[in-house]
Amino acid sequence: MKTAIFSSVFFLFVFSLFSQSKKEIKKYKIKSTSVQVTENGKTLSDGKKVYYSDGEVSEETTNNDDGTLKKRTTFKYNEKGDVTEEVEYDAKNALTEKKVTTYNLLGEKEFEMVYDSKNSLVKKHQYIYDKKGLKTERKTFDGAGKQISSRKFIYEFK
Repeated sequence: MKTAIFSSVFFLFVFSLFSQSKKEIKKYKIKSTSVQVTENGKTLSDGKKVYYSDGEVSEETTNNDDGTLKKRTTFKYNEKGDVTEEVEYDAKNALTEKKVTTYNLLGEKEFEMVYDSKNSLVKKHQYIYDKKGLKTERKTFDGAGKQISSRKFIYEFK
Protein backbone atom coordinates (compact mmCIF):
# COMPACT_ATOMS: atom_id res chain seq x y z
CA MET A 1 0.00 0.00 0.00
CA LYS A 2 2.84 2.39 0.87
CA THR A 3 4.42 1.64 -2.49
CA ALA A 4 1.19 2.41 -4.35
CA ILE A 5 0.76 5.72 -2.53
CA PHE A 6 4.41 6.64 -3.01
CA SER A 7 4.22 5.73 -6.71
CA SER A 8 1.08 7.83 -7.17
CA VAL A 9 2.62 10.85 -5.46
CA PHE A 10 5.87 10.35 -7.39
CA PHE A 11 4.08 10.19 -10.76
CA LEU A 12 2.02 13.29 -9.96
CA PHE A 13 5.22 15.13 -9.06
CA VAL A 14 7.08 13.95 -12.16
CA PHE A 15 4.23 14.75 -14.54
CA SER A 16 3.74 18.17 -12.98
CA LEU A 17 7.47 18.83 -13.39
CA PHE A 18 7.33 17.69 -17.00
CA SER A 19 4.54 20.13 -17.65
CA GLN A 20 6.07 23.19 -16.01
CA SER A 21 4.94 26.49 -17.39
CA LYS A 22 7.19 28.47 -19.69
CA LYS A 23 7.37 31.13 -16.98
CA GLU A 24 8.67 28.61 -14.41
CA ILE A 25 11.11 27.08 -16.91
CA LYS A 26 12.59 30.53 -17.51
CA LYS A 27 12.49 31.65 -13.86
CA TYR A 28 14.29 28.58 -12.53
CA LYS A 29 16.59 28.30 -15.58
CA ILE A 30 15.48 24.72 -16.24
CA LYS A 31 17.51 23.25 -19.11
CA SER A 32 15.52 20.04 -19.51
CA THR A 33 12.85 17.85 -17.95
CA SER A 34 12.44 14.12 -18.28
CA VAL A 35 9.96 11.48 -17.21
CA GLN A 36 10.98 8.11 -15.84
CA VAL A 37 8.47 5.31 -15.37
CA THR A 38 9.01 2.53 -12.84
CA GLU A 39 7.02 -0.66 -13.28
CA ASN A 40 7.76 -4.03 -11.72
CA GLY A 41 11.00 -2.70 -10.27
CA LYS A 42 12.31 -1.55 -13.65
CA THR A 43 12.84 2.16 -14.36
CA LEU A 44 12.72 3.38 -17.93
CA SER A 45 12.87 6.78 -19.58
CA ASP A 46 9.55 7.87 -21.08
CA GLY A 47 10.76 11.07 -22.72
CA LYS A 48 12.60 14.34 -22.36
CA LYS A 49 12.14 18.02 -23.18
CA VAL A 50 15.04 20.44 -23.69
CA TYR A 51 14.41 24.19 -23.45
CA TYR A 52 15.79 27.40 -24.91
CA SER A 53 16.77 30.06 -22.36
CA ASP A 54 13.43 31.84 -22.98
CA GLY A 55 11.53 28.75 -21.79
CA GLU A 56 10.39 27.48 -25.19
CA VAL A 57 10.85 23.78 -25.99
CA SER A 58 13.77 23.30 -28.37
CA GLU A 59 13.66 19.50 -28.53
CA GLU A 60 11.35 16.76 -27.34
CA THR A 61 12.07 13.04 -27.32
CA THR A 62 9.48 10.30 -26.96
CA ASN A 63 10.45 6.76 -26.05
CA ASN A 64 8.95 3.33 -26.67
CA ASP A 65 7.58 1.26 -23.79
CA ASP A 66 10.99 -0.43 -23.43
CA GLY A 67 12.71 2.95 -22.92
CA THR A 68 14.36 3.10 -26.34
CA LEU A 69 14.05 6.22 -28.47
CA LYS A 70 10.89 6.36 -30.57
CA LYS A 71 11.17 9.84 -32.07
CA ARG A 72 12.82 13.22 -31.62
CA THR A 73 11.20 16.53 -32.50
CA THR A 74 12.92 19.91 -32.77
CA PHE A 75 11.18 23.29 -32.65
CA LYS A 76 11.91 26.81 -33.91
CA TYR A 77 9.95 29.93 -32.97
CA ASN A 78 9.41 33.47 -34.19
CA GLU A 79 10.00 36.57 -32.05
CA LYS A 80 6.43 36.31 -30.68
CA GLY A 81 6.98 32.76 -29.40
CA ASP A 82 4.91 31.03 -32.09
CA VAL A 83 6.18 27.71 -33.47
CA THR A 84 7.41 28.28 -37.02
CA GLU A 85 9.10 24.93 -37.63
CA GLU A 86 8.62 21.47 -36.17
CA VAL A 87 10.92 18.73 -37.46
CA GLU A 88 10.41 15.08 -36.51
CA TYR A 89 13.09 12.38 -36.69
CA ASP A 90 12.83 8.64 -36.10
CA ALA A 91 14.96 6.56 -33.72
CA LYS A 92 17.78 6.43 -36.29
CA ASN A 93 17.76 10.25 -36.60
CA ALA A 94 16.25 10.11 -40.10
CA LEU A 95 13.86 12.92 -41.01
CA THR A 96 10.25 11.69 -41.02
CA GLU A 97 8.21 14.90 -41.16
CA LYS A 98 8.64 18.66 -41.18
CA LYS A 99 5.94 21.26 -40.48
CA VAL A 100 6.44 24.92 -41.36
CA THR A 101 3.91 27.41 -40.01
CA THR A 102 3.41 31.02 -41.07
CA TYR A 103 1.42 33.72 -39.30
CA ASN A 104 -0.35 36.86 -40.50
CA LEU A 105 0.31 40.37 -39.18
CA LEU A 106 -2.18 39.80 -36.34
CA GLY A 107 -0.23 36.76 -35.16
CA GLU A 108 -2.86 34.28 -36.34
CA LYS A 109 -1.76 31.00 -37.88
CA GLU A 110 -2.19 31.43 -41.63
CA PHE A 111 -0.58 28.40 -43.27
CA GLU A 112 0.87 25.11 -42.10
CA MET A 113 2.86 23.13 -44.65
CA VAL A 114 3.67 19.47 -44.00
CA TYR A 115 6.65 17.90 -45.75
CA ASP A 116 7.71 14.24 -45.89
CA SER A 117 11.12 12.68 -45.34
CA LYS A 118 12.23 13.76 -48.84
CA ASN A 119 11.23 17.37 -48.09
CA SER A 120 8.34 17.14 -50.57
CA LEU A 121 5.14 19.00 -49.73
CA VAL A 122 2.52 16.45 -48.63
CA LYS A 123 -0.27 18.77 -47.52
CA LYS A 124 -0.99 22.36 -46.67
CA HIS A 125 -3.52 23.80 -44.23
CA GLN A 126 -4.90 27.30 -44.71
CA TYR A 127 -6.59 29.01 -41.76
CA ILE A 128 -9.28 31.66 -42.27
CA TYR A 129 -10.51 34.08 -39.59
CA ASP A 130 -13.42 36.48 -39.23
CA LYS A 131 -13.13 40.17 -38.34
CA LYS A 132 -13.12 39.27 -34.61
CA GLY A 133 -10.09 37.06 -35.11
CA LEU A 134 -12.02 33.82 -34.60
CA LYS A 135 -10.96 30.91 -36.77
CA THR A 136 -13.81 30.16 -39.17
CA GLU A 137 -12.31 27.62 -41.53
CA ARG A 138 -9.36 25.33 -42.14
CA LYS A 139 -8.84 24.24 -45.73
CA THR A 140 -6.55 21.31 -46.46
CA PHE A 141 -4.75 20.89 -49.77
CA ASP A 142 -2.67 17.99 -51.06
CA GLY A 143 0.92 18.39 -52.23
CA ALA A 144 -0.24 19.36 -55.72
CA GLY A 145 -2.43 22.19 -54.39
CA LYS A 146 -5.80 20.45 -54.82
CA GLN A 147 -8.23 21.09 -51.96
CA ILE A 148 -9.02 17.78 -50.25
CA SER A 149 -11.06 18.95 -47.25
CA SER A 150 -12.52 21.88 -45.41
CA ARG A 151 -13.39 22.20 -41.75
CA LYS A 152 -15.69 25.08 -40.73
CA PHE A 153 -15.87 26.41 -37.19
CA ILE A 154 -19.21 27.75 -35.99
CA TYR A 155 -19.59 29.79 -32.83
CA GLU A 156 -22.65 30.42 -30.69
CA PHE A 157 -22.69 33.49 -28.49
CA LYS A 158 -24.72 34.30 -25.39
